[in-house]
Amino acid sequence: MQEKLGQVLAAYRGQRGATIPVLQKVQEMLGYLPEEAISEVARALGMSKNEVYGVATFYAQFRFEKQGEHTVKCCQGTACYVQGGRRILDAVEDELNLPQGKTTTTDYKFTVETVACFGACALAPVMVVDSTVYSKLTPSKAREILGKI
Repeated sequence: MQEKLGQVLAAYRGQRGATIPVLQKVQEMLGYLPEEAISEVARALGMSKNEVYGVATFYAQFRFEKQGEHTVKCCQGTACYVQGGRRILDAVEDELNLPQGKTTTTDYKFTVETVACFGACALAPVMVVDSTVYSKLTPSKAREILGKI
């Protein structure tokens, strides 16, 4: 891990104020922030692991588990929920055989997230896979979309 992160961290040695940009760069490289990376960031910035972890957990942008190759975001905002958004989410989780309480499939192909609102209420219910928006979904349409990926 030290070799992998060496170049990124070298530019920020001892710069405690650079914690967020460093964490962003590390996450961009690795896809998430494993414990070993947190340790390397702490060492490079002259901070404790707890301080770095405290910063990282404060912001929703940072992830601590390996993410899937594809991200599926299911809207659970009011308009989507009323139009069947929960059924879409249930169908997605079922189609992907997502383990109870987990957000990433065991093969790391998909990560499923819920979103409070995409701002596309007229298109409800909505699901976004990577950067493609799918609207006016039914559970069977959602399953079909995932089956093609």
